Amino acid sequence: MTQFSALQRSATELFPQETTDREAASARRSLQTPGSIRFFDYRPTPADVRAEVLEGLGLPAKRLSPKLFYDQRGSQLFDAITELPEYYPTRTEIGILREYGSQMADLLGRDNVLIELGSGSSLKIQTLLAALQPSVYMPVDISKEHLLESAHALAERFPDLSIRAACADYSAPFKLPLEPDWTDLAAFFPGSSIGNFDPEEARRLLGRVAGLLGAGGRLLIGVDLPKDPAILNAAYDDAQGITAAFNLNLLTRINRELDGHFDPNAFRHRAFFNIERSRVEMHLVSRIEQQVEVAGERFDFRAGETIHTENSYKYGIDTFHRLAGAAGFVAEKVWTDEQGLFSVHCLRVGEERSGS
Repeated sequence: MTQFSALQRSATELFPQETTDREAASARRSLQTPGSIRFFDYRPTPADVRAEVLEGLGLPAKRLSPKLFYDQRGSQLFDAITELPEYYPTRTEIGILREYGSQMADLLGRDNVLIELGSGSSLKIQTLLAALQPSVYMPVDISKEHLLESAHALAERFPDLSIRAACADYSAPFKLPLEPDWTDLAAFFPGSSIGNFDPEEARRLLGRVAGLLGAGGRLLIGVDLPKDPAILNAAYDDAQGITAAFNLNLLTRINRELDGHFDPNAFRHRAFFNIERSRVEMHLVSRIEQQVEVAGERFDFRAGETIHTENSYKYGIDTFHRLAGAAGFVAEKVWTDEQGLFSVHCLRVGEERSGS
Protein backbone atom coordinates (compact mmCIF):
# COMPACT_ATOMS: atom_id res chain seq x y z
CA MET A 1 0.00 0.00 0.00
CA THR A 2 1.40 3.41 -1.01
CA GLN A 3 1.24 6.77 0.74
CA PHE A 4 -1.75 7.49 -1.45
CA SER A 5 -3.85 4.87 0.32
CA ALA A 6 -7.58 5.11 -0.13
CA LEU A 7 -8.02 5.38 3.62
CA GLN A 8 -6.69 8.92 3.95
CA ARG A 9 -9.05 10.67 6.32
CA SER A 10 -6.94 13.48 7.69
CA ALA A 11 -8.62 16.16 5.55
CA THR A 12 -10.92 18.68 7.16
CA GLU A 13 -14.21 17.93 5.49
CA LEU A 14 -16.83 20.48 4.42
CA PHE A 15 -16.03 23.56 6.55
CA PRO A 16 -12.40 23.59 7.68
CA GLN A 17 -11.30 25.85 10.48
CA GLU A 18 -9.12 27.97 8.20
CA THR A 19 -11.79 28.54 5.55
CA THR A 20 -12.79 32.18 5.16
CA ASP A 21 -16.37 33.34 5.61
CA ARG A 22 -16.65 33.88 1.89
CA GLU A 23 -15.38 30.37 1.13
CA ALA A 24 -17.66 28.80 3.74
CA ALA A 25 -20.63 30.65 2.28
CA SER A 26 -19.67 29.40 -1.16
CA ALA A 27 -19.38 25.84 0.19
CA ARG A 28 -22.78 26.05 1.90
CA ARG A 29 -24.29 27.37 -1.31
CA SER A 30 -22.69 24.50 -3.22
CA LEU A 31 -24.16 21.92 -0.86
CA GLN A 32 -27.62 23.25 -1.63
CA THR A 33 -27.32 22.51 -5.36
CA PRO A 34 -28.90 19.39 -6.92
CA GLY A 35 -25.43 17.92 -7.49
CA SER A 36 -23.85 16.45 -4.37
CA ILE A 37 -20.73 18.47 -3.45
CA ARG A 38 -18.36 17.57 -0.66
CA PHE A 39 -15.31 19.72 0.06
CA PHE A 40 -12.05 18.39 1.52
CA ASP A 41 -9.32 20.77 2.62
CA TYR A 42 -5.86 19.25 2.91
CA ARG A 43 -4.55 22.67 3.88
CA PRO A 44 -1.70 22.85 1.36
CA THR A 45 1.22 24.75 2.81
CA PRO A 46 1.07 28.30 1.47
CA ALA A 47 4.12 29.34 -0.48
CA ASP A 48 6.52 31.57 1.39
CA VAL A 49 6.40 34.21 -1.32
CA ARG A 50 8.89 36.48 0.41
CA ALA A 51 11.49 33.72 0.80
CA GLU A 52 10.97 32.46 -2.76
CA VAL A 53 11.30 35.93 -4.29
CA LEU A 54 14.38 36.91 -2.29
CA GLU A 55 16.06 33.59 -3.06
CA GLY A 56 15.24 33.80 -6.76
CA LEU A 57 16.43 37.38 -7.16
CA GLY A 58 19.63 36.51 -5.29
CA LEU A 59 20.67 33.79 -7.74
CA PRO A 60 23.45 34.47 -10.27
CA ALA A 61 20.85 33.87 -12.99
CA LYS A 62 17.77 35.52 -11.49
CA ARG A 63 14.49 33.63 -11.67
CA LEU A 64 11.00 33.74 -10.19
CA SER A 65 8.37 31.01 -9.94
CA PRO A 66 5.53 31.12 -12.50
CA LYS A 67 3.17 30.50 -9.57
CA LEU A 68 3.58 34.23 -8.84
CA PHE A 69 1.73 35.09 -12.05
CA TYR A 70 -1.67 34.20 -10.68
CA ASP A 71 -2.95 36.98 -8.48
CA GLN A 72 -6.40 38.31 -9.42
CA ARG A 73 -5.07 40.54 -12.19
CA GLY A 74 -2.75 37.85 -13.49
CA SER A 75 -5.59 35.32 -13.68
CA GLN A 76 -7.70 37.82 -15.64
CA LEU A 77 -4.84 38.44 -18.05
CA PHE A 78 -4.28 34.73 -18.58
CA ASP A 79 -7.97 34.26 -19.38
CA ALA A 80 -7.54 36.99 -22.00
CA ILE A 81 -4.45 35.24 -23.39
CA THR A 82 -6.43 32.04 -24.05
CA GLU A 83 -8.74 34.04 -26.34
CA LEU A 84 -5.93 35.54 -28.45
CA PRO A 85 -5.66 34.47 -32.11
CA GLU A 86 -1.96 33.66 -31.64
CA TYR A 87 -2.55 31.46 -28.59
CA TYR A 88 -3.55 28.10 -30.08
CA PRO A 89 -3.25 25.63 -27.12
CA THR A 90 -6.59 26.17 -25.37
CA ARG A 91 -8.88 26.14 -28.40
CA THR A 92 -6.91 23.33 -30.05
CA GLU A 93 -7.13 21.06 -27.00
CA ILE A 94 -10.86 21.77 -26.66
CA GLY A 95 -11.30 20.88 -30.33
CA ILE A 96 -9.51 17.54 -29.81
CA LEU A 97 -11.66 16.74 -26.77
CA ARG A 98 -14.85 17.53 -28.67
CA GLU A 99 -13.87 15.49 -31.72
CA TYR A 100 -12.54 12.43 -29.93
CA GLY A 101 -14.39 12.52 -26.61
CA SER A 102 -16.25 9.30 -27.31
CA GLN A 103 -13.01 7.42 -28.07
CA MET A 104 -11.46 8.82 -24.89
CA ALA A 105 -14.45 7.66 -22.88
CA ASP A 106 -14.12 4.15 -24.34
CA LEU A 107 -10.53 3.95 -23.07
CA LEU A 108 -10.92 5.72 -19.74
CA GLY A 109 -14.20 4.00 -18.96
CA ARG A 110 -17.58 5.46 -18.15
CA ASP A 111 -19.29 5.64 -14.77
CA ASN A 112 -15.95 5.73 -12.93
CA VAL A 113 -14.09 8.18 -10.67
CA LEU A 114 -12.54 11.06 -12.62
CA ILE A 115 -9.84 13.18 -10.94
CA GLU A 116 -8.89 16.51 -12.53
CA LEU A 117 -5.50 17.95 -11.60
CA GLY A 118 -5.93 21.71 -11.59
CA SER A 119 -9.48 22.98 -11.86
CA GLY A 120 -9.03 24.76 -15.16
CA SER A 121 -11.09 25.51 -18.25
CA SER A 122 -14.77 24.80 -17.70
CA LEU A 123 -15.19 24.07 -21.42
CA LYS A 124 -12.58 21.30 -21.29
CA ILE A 125 -13.99 19.52 -18.27
CA GLN A 126 -17.61 19.95 -19.40
CA THR A 127 -16.71 18.31 -22.71
CA LEU A 128 -15.06 15.40 -20.93
CA LEU A 129 -17.78 15.01 -18.30
CA ALA A 130 -20.42 14.84 -21.01
CA ALA A 131 -18.51 12.04 -22.75
CA LEU A 132 -17.43 10.02 -19.68
CA GLN A 133 -20.45 10.52 -17.41
CA PRO A 134 -18.39 9.54 -14.34
CA SER A 135 -20.00 8.45 -11.10
CA VAL A 136 -17.71 10.81 -9.16
CA TYR A 137 -15.81 13.90 -10.28
CA MET A 138 -12.92 15.05 -8.08
CA PRO A 139 -11.36 18.41 -9.00
CA VAL A 140 -8.03 19.12 -7.28
CA ASP A 141 -6.75 22.68 -6.93
CA ILE A 142 -4.60 24.68 -4.53
CA SER A 143 -7.00 27.67 -4.54
CA LYS A 144 -9.99 27.06 -2.23
CA GLU A 145 -12.16 29.82 -3.58
CA HIS A 146 -11.56 28.99 -7.24
CA LEU A 147 -12.16 25.30 -6.49
CA LEU A 148 -15.48 25.92 -4.74
CA GLU A 149 -16.73 28.30 -7.41
CA SER A 150 -15.85 25.83 -10.17
CA ALA A 151 -17.51 22.95 -8.31
CA HIS A 152 -20.67 24.98 -7.78
CA ALA A 153 -20.86 25.93 -11.48
CA LEU A 154 -20.43 22.31 -12.57
CA ALA A 155 -23.03 21.11 -10.06
CA GLU A 156 -25.55 23.41 -11.72
CA ARG A 157 -24.52 22.17 -15.18
CA PHE A 158 -24.53 18.46 -14.12
CA PRO A 159 -27.10 18.16 -11.30
CA ASP A 160 -26.77 14.36 -11.00
CA LEU A 161 -22.99 14.38 -10.69
CA SER A 162 -21.35 13.57 -7.35
CA ILE A 163 -18.54 16.10 -6.83
CA ARG A 164 -15.75 15.76 -4.27
CA ALA A 165 -13.56 18.84 -4.38
CA ALA A 166 -10.10 18.47 -2.86
CA CYS A 167 -7.97 21.48 -1.96
CA ALA A 168 -4.41 20.20 -2.40
CA ASP A 169 -1.14 21.06 -4.14
CA TYR A 170 -0.70 18.39 -6.79
CA SER A 171 2.83 19.60 -7.62
CA ALA A 172 3.99 18.08 -4.30
CA PRO A 173 3.11 14.72 -2.69
CA PHE A 174 -0.62 14.96 -2.03
CA LYS A 175 -3.57 13.11 -0.56
CA LEU A 176 -7.07 12.62 -1.90
CA PRO A 177 -10.34 11.50 -0.24
CA LEU A 178 -10.59 8.16 -2.02
CA GLU A 179 -12.90 5.37 -0.90
CA PRO A 180 -11.49 1.85 -0.43
CA ASP A 181 -13.94 0.36 -2.92
CA TRP A 182 -12.93 2.77 -5.71
CA THR A 183 -10.84 0.60 -7.98
CA ASP A 184 -11.67 2.24 -11.31
CA LEU A 185 -9.77 5.55 -11.27
CA ALA A 186 -8.99 7.93 -14.12
CA ALA A 187 -7.29 11.34 -14.11
CA PHE A 188 -7.39 14.37 -16.40
CA PHE A 189 -4.42 16.75 -16.61
CA PRO A 190 -5.16 19.28 -19.36
CA GLY A 191 -3.56 22.43 -20.71
CA SER A 192 -0.04 21.06 -21.23
CA SER A 193 0.61 22.06 -17.61
CA ILE A 194 3.11 19.21 -17.50
CA GLY A 195 5.29 21.39 -19.73
CA ASN A 196 5.80 23.94 -16.94
CA PHE A 197 7.87 21.39 -15.02
CA ASP A 198 11.48 20.57 -15.86
CA PRO A 199 11.65 17.01 -17.29
CA GLU A 200 12.86 15.37 -14.06
CA GLU A 201 10.21 17.23 -12.04
CA ALA A 202 7.63 16.14 -14.62
CA ARG A 203 8.73 12.51 -14.27
CA ARG A 204 8.37 12.66 -10.50
CA LEU A 205 4.93 14.26 -10.77
CA LEU A 206 3.75 11.62 -13.23
CA GLY A 207 5.15 8.95 -10.90
CA ARG A 208 3.04 10.31 -8.04
CA VAL A 209 -0.04 10.29 -10.26
CA ALA A 210 0.70 6.69 -11.24
CA GLY A 211 0.96 5.78 -7.56
CA LEU A 212 -2.34 7.50 -6.89
CA LEU A 213 -4.22 5.75 -9.69
CA GLY A 214 -2.75 2.30 -9.14
CA ALA A 215 -2.13 -0.45 -11.69
CA GLY A 216 -4.52 -0.17 -14.62
CA GLY A 217 -5.56 3.39 -13.82
CA ARG A 218 -5.63 5.77 -16.75
CA LEU A 219 -4.48 9.34 -17.27
CA LEU A 220 -5.71 11.66 -20.02
CA ILE A 221 -3.12 14.42 -20.44
CA GLY A 222 -2.70 17.35 -22.81
CA VAL A 223 0.81 17.94 -24.19
CA ASP A 224 1.93 20.74 -26.48
CA LEU A 225 3.97 19.63 -29.50
CA PRO A 226 7.17 21.12 -30.96
CA LYS A 227 6.43 23.25 -34.01
CA ASP A 228 7.62 26.17 -36.12
CA PRO A 229 9.36 28.56 -33.69
CA ALA A 230 7.52 31.45 -35.31
CA ILE A 231 4.18 30.00 -34.15
CA LEU A 232 5.51 29.45 -30.63
CA ASN A 233 7.13 32.87 -30.37
CA ALA A 234 3.89 34.56 -31.47
CA ALA A 235 1.83 32.53 -29.00
CA TYR A 236 3.96 33.76 -26.09
CA ASP A 237 4.55 37.30 -27.37
CA ASP A 238 1.26 38.39 -28.93
CA ALA A 239 0.77 41.52 -31.01
CA GLN A 240 -1.62 43.10 -28.48
CA GLY A 241 0.90 42.82 -25.67
CA ILE A 242 -1.39 40.82 -23.35
CA THR A 243 1.29 38.24 -22.56
CA ALA A 244 3.77 41.04 -21.91
CA ALA A 245 1.33 42.61 -19.44
CA PHE A 246 0.84 39.18 -17.82
CA ASN A 247 4.59 38.76 -17.33
CA LEU A 248 5.17 42.33 -16.10
CA ASN A 249 2.26 42.05 -13.65
CA LEU A 250 4.51 39.77 -11.62
CA LEU A 251 6.58 42.84 -10.69
CA THR A 252 3.45 44.76 -9.73
CA ARG A 253 2.46 41.93 -7.41
CA ILE A 254 5.89 41.97 -5.75
CA ASN A 255 5.60 45.73 -5.26
CA ARG A 256 2.20 45.32 -3.62
CA GLU A 257 2.87 42.31 -1.43
CA LEU A 258 6.56 42.64 -0.56
CA ASP A 259 7.13 46.38 -0.44
CA GLY A 260 8.96 46.14 -3.74
CA HIS A 261 10.21 49.10 -5.72
CA PHE A 262 10.24 47.71 -9.24
CA ASP A 263 9.48 50.13 -12.07
CA PRO A 264 7.72 47.86 -14.57
CA ASN A 265 8.51 50.36 -17.32
CA ALA A 266 12.21 49.65 -16.70
CA PHE A 267 11.68 46.04 -17.82
CA ARG A 268 10.41 44.45 -21.01
CA HIS A 269 8.88 41.07 -21.80
CA ARG A 270 10.89 38.55 -23.79
CA ALA A 271 9.71 35.12 -24.92
CA PHE A 272 11.49 32.75 -27.29
CA PHE A 273 11.69 29.09 -28.23
CA ASN A 274 14.90 27.46 -26.99
CA ILE A 275 15.45 24.84 -29.68
CA GLU A 276 18.15 22.91 -27.79
CA ARG A 277 15.91 22.40 -24.75
CA SER A 278 12.62 22.26 -26.68
CA ARG A 279 10.99 24.84 -24.47
CA VAL A 280 9.57 28.33 -24.64
CA GLU A 281 11.25 30.59 -22.11
CA MET A 282 9.74 33.77 -20.69
CA HIS A 283 11.96 36.47 -19.22
CA LEU A 284 11.75 40.01 -17.89
CA VAL A 285 14.64 42.02 -19.30
CA SER A 286 16.09 45.02 -17.49
CA ARG A 287 16.18 47.95 -19.92
CA ILE A 288 18.81 49.80 -17.89
CA GLU A 289 21.42 49.32 -15.20
CA GLN A 290 19.48 49.69 -11.96
CA GLN A 291 19.11 48.71 -8.33
CA VAL A 292 15.77 47.50 -6.96
CA GLU A 293 14.73 47.12 -3.33
CA VAL A 294 12.40 44.29 -2.31
CA ALA A 295 11.41 43.51 1.28
CA GLY A 296 14.29 45.64 2.54
CA GLU A 297 16.93 43.91 0.38
CA ARG A 298 18.60 45.43 -2.67
CA PHE A 299 19.32 43.72 -5.98
CA ASP A 300 21.51 45.01 -8.79
CA PHE A 301 20.57 44.61 -12.45
CA ARG A 302 22.78 45.10 -15.45
CA ALA A 303 21.24 46.50 -18.61
CA GLY A 304 19.97 43.46 -20.52
CA GLU A 305 20.01 41.17 -17.48
CA THR A 306 16.92 38.99 -17.19
CA ILE A 307 14.63 37.43 -14.63
CA HIS A 308 13.63 33.98 -15.91
CA THR A 309 9.91 33.62 -15.12
CA GLU A 310 8.63 30.53 -16.93
CA ASN A 311 9.46 27.49 -19.04
CA SER A 312 6.98 25.67 -21.25
CA TYR A 313 8.43 22.42 -22.58
CA LYS A 314 7.20 21.05 -25.90
CA TYR A 315 7.35 17.27 -26.26
CA GLY A 316 7.28 15.18 -29.39
CA ILE A 317 5.00 12.16 -29.07
CA ASP A 318 7.80 9.59 -28.76
CA THR A 319 9.74 11.79 -26.35
CA PHE A 320 6.74 12.22 -24.10
CA HIS A 321 5.97 8.51 -24.17
CA ARG A 322 9.52 7.81 -22.95
CA LEU A 323 9.05 10.33 -20.13
CA ALA A 324 5.71 8.78 -19.17
CA GLY A 325 7.20 5.30 -19.38
CA ALA A 326 9.92 6.26 -16.90
CA ALA A 327 7.12 7.23 -14.50
CA GLY A 328 5.33 3.89 -14.80
CA PHE A 329 2.84 4.60 -17.58
CA VAL A 330 2.15 2.70 -20.79
CA ALA A 331 0.96 4.76 -23.78
CA GLU A 332 -2.36 3.53 -25.14
CA LYS A 333 -3.56 6.20 -27.56
CA VAL A 334 -2.74 9.70 -28.74
CA TRP A 335 -4.95 12.20 -30.56
CA THR A 336 -3.78 15.34 -32.37
CA ASP A 337 -5.37 18.12 -34.38
CA GLU A 338 -5.00 18.23 -38.17
CA GLN A 339 -2.23 20.83 -38.01
CA GLY A 340 -0.21 18.83 -35.50
CA LEU A 341 -0.13 21.64 -32.94
CA PHE A 342 -1.26 19.78 -29.82
CA SER A 343 -1.66 16.24 -28.51
CA VAL A 344 -3.86 14.49 -25.96
CA HIS A 345 -2.58 11.15 -24.61
CA CYS A 346 -4.29 8.27 -22.87
CA LEU A 347 -1.79 6.57 -20.55
CA ARG A 348 -2.30 3.44 -18.46
CA VAL A 349 -0.41 2.64 -15.26
CA GLY A 350 1.65 -0.51 -15.80
CA GLU A 351 1.57 -3.45 -13.47
CA GLU A 352 5.04 -2.57 -12.19
CA ARG A 353 5.47 1.18 -12.34
CA SER A 354 8.93 2.69 -11.99
CA GLY A 355 7.86 6.20 -10.96
CA SER A 356 8.46 7.59 -7.49
